[in-house]
Amino acid sequence: MTGFLKNAARAATLGLAALATTACGGGSANEDVAYVARDVESLYAEAQRRLNAGNTLLAAALFDEVERQHPYSPWARRAQLMSAFSYYIARDYNKAIQNSQRFLSIHPGNKDAPYAYYLIALSYYEQISDVNRDQKITEQARAALTEVNRRFPQSEYAADARLKIDLVDDHLAGKEMEIGRFYQRSGQWLASALRFRNVVDQFETTSHTPEALYRLTESSLALGVPEEAVKYAAVLGANYPGSKWYERAYKLVEKHASGVTPS
Repeated sequence: MTGFLKNAARAATLGLAALATTACGGGSANEDVAYVARDVESLYAEAQRRLNAGNTLLAAALFDEVERQHPYSPWARRAQLMSAFSYYIARDYNKAIQNSQRFLSIHPGNKDAPYAYYLIALSYYEQISDVNRDQKITEQARAALTEVNRRFPQSEYAADARLKIDLVDDHLAGKEMEIGRFYQRSGQWLASALRFRNVVDQFETTSHTPEALYRLTESSLALGVPEEAVKYAAVLGANYPGSKWYERAYKLVEKHASGVTPS
């Protein structure tokens, strides 16, 4: 069980799982599984067979049936997490999250708990939308990835979570930049400056920081605070001396705040 889950997690992370290529044909979410009493080994094997064949939603229903028919069997614990994994491959992320959370509530100290946390994080992560939309899911993904890293810092799941956190931060910073630029175009300079400050303060290691510092230079000049503008331009020059954003900031300060001492 543990080995299979590790391999599944690695495949899901790399996007190379053979199962994932058949996920879109994983069966109907409304497909019923008729109640037929079966021994636990046969039922679990049938669920596994369906999963291997790419019938992911039916596989999930059969894994659920393992738990329903044999709730006190050791197979039931395995089936809970396999059901969550099947829903994840089928891209039914809500059920993948629900089943993973249920597994953790019943078996918090189980050896496969790290994978359950990781599966929750992946399920949020793969729902991240573009920066033009609400970023609630992005924030949930970040929280779930951070939880994986906090609880299991030495695990392979944490290593992947840290990489994904960097990507999520860049995404969130991009959203802040989009809103800040909108406020600038509307002449709402204070509101724009607050958004750009969020990027510099909360997402300073992302690719958006140089532009955020430049936009802060612009906003400060528009607000009539040239000392602040010179300060941001200086920070930009110290950290990103060869960037186009520093060149623009330098020209802006030379034109509108020449001789001003930074605050």
